[in-house]
This record gives sequence, structure tokens and C-alpha cells, in this order.
Amino acid sequence: MSNINPVGNVALNLPAEAAKQAGSDADFTEFLTDALMETQKAQFEADRAMEKLATGDAKSIHEVMVAMEEADISMRMVVQMRNKIVDAYQEIMRMSV
Repeated sequence: MSNINPVGNVALNLPAEAAKQAGSDADFTEFLTDALMETQKAQFEADRAMEKLATGDAKSIHEVMVAMEEADISMRMVVQMRNKIVDAYQEIMRMSV
């Protein structure tokens, strides 16, 4: 029979990415910053695609629609993340100490 070793840290049971993110607040801030930057990039690409469509440089309307939908979905995700963060903050503020 083999010996059972105690687990010293609960984070060891988590996947590597989750354990890394559970480590500090800087990772969460970095995650939010990256999400905002990706959303801004998607919005910029959608704007450029619309400009190309207006000037006749676009290869197909399908590419323009895909760029616009990617930007829309990205923006919706960021808005939902903001809503969840605000809800969590309000819930914490309602707690009695």
C-alpha cells in the first residue's frame, strides 16, 4: 500500500491556468485590461471594414458583417462583465460587518 501525502495547498488541485489566476489581483486586472484592448481592437477593425465597404475596397460584404458581429459580441461580453462586477460590489456593500 502506498502512503497518502497531504495536500499543502488547495490551488494544487486546480488547473494550472486557474491556479495562476487565483494567485493575485494583478492577474485579474491584466485579464480585464486584455479584454478591453481586444474589444477596442475589434471595434477598430469593424470601423475599418465599414470604411472599406463605403469606398468600394471591401472584397465582400460577408467580411464586413463578420467584423461587425465580432465587435458587437465582444462589446456585449465586456458590458456583461462590468454588470457582474458592479453586482458583486453592490452585494459586498450590502453585507453587514
